[in-house]
Amino acid sequence: MTGRSTPRRRATATGALVAASALLAVGLQAQVSTAAPQAKPDPGALSVKLSPSQRAELLRDAEADGPATARALGLGTKERLVVRDVVKNADGTVHTRYERTYDGLPVLGGDLVVEESPGGAIAEVAKATTAKIAVPTTTAPASKKPAKAAAEGSSAPRKVVWAADGEPVLAWERVVGGTQEDGTPSELHIVTDAATGEKLAEWEGVHTGTGESMYSGRVALGTSGSGGSYTMTDAGRGNHRTYDLNGGSSGTGTLFSDADDLWGNGSPSNRQTAGVDAHYGAALTWDYYKNVHGRNGIRNDGKAPYSRVHYGNAYVNAFWTDSCFCMTYGDGANNAKPLTSIDVAAHEMTHGLTSNTAGLRYSGESGGLNEATSDIFAAAVEFRANNGSDVGDYLVGEKIDIRGNGTPLRYMDKPSRDGNSKDYWYSGIGSVDVHYSSGPANHFFYLLSEGSGAKTINGVAYDSPTSDGKPVTGIGIAAAEKIWFKALTEKMTSTTNYAGARTATLSAAADLFGTDSVQHKAVAHAWAAVNVGSRPDDGGNEQPPGDNVFENTDDHAIPDPGTVESSITVNRSGSAPSTLKVDVDIVHTYRGDLVIDLVAPDGSTYRLKNSSWDSGDDVRASYTVNASSEAASGTWKLRVQDVYRTDSGHINSWKLTF
Repeated sequence: MTGRSTPRRRATATGALVAASALLAVGLQAQVSTAAPQAKPDPGALSVKLSPSQRAELLRDAEADGPATARALGLGTKERLVVRDVVKNADGTVHTRYERTYDGLPVLGGDLVVEESPGGAIAEVAKATTAKIAVPTTTAPASKKPAKAAAEGSSAPRKVVWAADGEPVLAWERVVGGTQEDGTPSELHIVTDAATGEKLAEWEGVHTGTGESMYSGRVALGTSGSGGSYTMTDAGRGNHRTYDLNGGSSGTGTLFSDADDLWGNGSPSNRQTAGVDAHYGAALTWDYYKNVHGRNGIRNDGKAPYSRVHYGNAYVNAFWTDSCFCMTYGDGANNAKPLTSIDVAAHEMTHGLTSNTAGLRYSGESGGLNEATSDIFAAAVEFRANNGSDVGDYLVGEKIDIRGNGTPLRYMDKPSRDGNSKDYWYSGIGSVDVHYSSGPANHFFYLLSEGSGAKTINGVAYDSPTSDGKPVTGIGIAAAEKIWFKALTEKMTSTTNYAGARTATLSAAADLFGTDSVQHKAVAHAWAAVNVGSRPDDGGNEQPPGDNVFENTDDHAIPDPGTVESSITVNRSGSAPSTLKVDVDIVHTYRGDLVIDLVAPDGSTYRLKNSSWDSGDDVRASYTVNASSEAASGTWKLRVQDVYRTDSGHINSWKLTF
């Protein structure tokens, strides 16, 4: 497999946002006055709208090709690929998202995305883990098997391979039902080591978020029926339905119905009003993903989730649940402020999109990115809606006033204004609640869209700082949203962290606009401004946060026999160190066939490994090179030569630590 060699040609998004009422204008407001001149995305880089039959055919093809793809990736004989999603770009490039099984067991953290060129060749692979999936045994001692929790909604433990952190191990995953402190249902996933019983990870399966309500004015709804009998069933948007839970906390509730197709009165005293807002917000979000990103529903299968309103009693939140494929909304304080506005609906529905694409695990840094993704697209949907009663902004929950002081729940321009969220990345941010560790990604998106400093947009004042005090120039939300969507659906995996999000968005910007574009450079600047990586003109534009580490995770097939090279570009001043660390992860049977060299930017070579009679599999090793005579800046290469026939493999990943 080889990495990207030439910019691909890809496709403009088709159509404009469908007007949902006479009050709803088409298109995006020209709210950005400071953005740099903006090039249009490379047409071929955008996804195309797939009909249900086209998507089904691509999924069948991917399923049929699964064994061959597994062999090409060098997976073990006990591993199988299970297709989860497929995205096709206008130039014919196909991105297939797979889950993995090992000896029939689900592999948590083993997901990957395979990019195939229009000709069907594997071009790139993004993996949630670079570790080899293998465990000594799939037999677990009965004494360490956890019991099923008694709480309603709990599930029996299932045996899995846990690969999301470190070396894969045999484990048990169970889901514990119940209720969170604020009344939100709980589906807590707990993973324990099958051999020791030690807890390895946990995350919440119910994804929550909040926002304003009853501020969209008079709107048109997609309903069904005729002659005195209508329901909130939107046949034009995947049969999205909105139900009244009537204070309940389980079940579907009652589908809203009406005799004259005139719904609600704008007041929470009318039960239909909350349904109107939720139904309308879901329609806007459906239209946004279809018309802006070419996605036919959040699963891309033309089928909509459903909405439930009037959950519980005075419940001040809203949430997405995978198990019911639905959004649920409370009525807010004193049952007077239903949390059913445009940004809330978009936020919750986007949790469903994330679950069905990258699958960002709802804990640690990936959890913060999951939550930020919902905030990001909530803002994008709100701007795209251009509703005069609920203008587009970079605030979350700005009108429900949960704190009672007239402030939003979250601020994307300076997240710390809410008192809890973090403005910038730091090494311990993964231990922070996901609603607050989302801050750096929200801040990044605001900076990428609008730039730093003071400005007023749609009547809302912002003043966005940067971690290094240097300015950032925005590229506009229309470009920024396309970059994040492409990164989410084609580049990110369940374990993506902030460093990985930087890599994914840079790759997406390169696909859409080119590596020399203003947009690509702006992505690097915006990440550096939240302390993730370096400024592109300061050195290290591929540098992850925290350390001077540069990595290439693209798979490169090793000819049998023959030579392959994998490159890393380093923009770092000064000389390389005398203790340059080279970490190598190569999948290859009979590793004695391999000769491995590090090639410096000036062509000097440093032998890392000679060929031998070692019949073992794979090379996973760390080497130290005295490269003090070399300039650090430039293109470094890992050169791998297979000197004998029969055995084969690929470079899985490698990295340099300065």
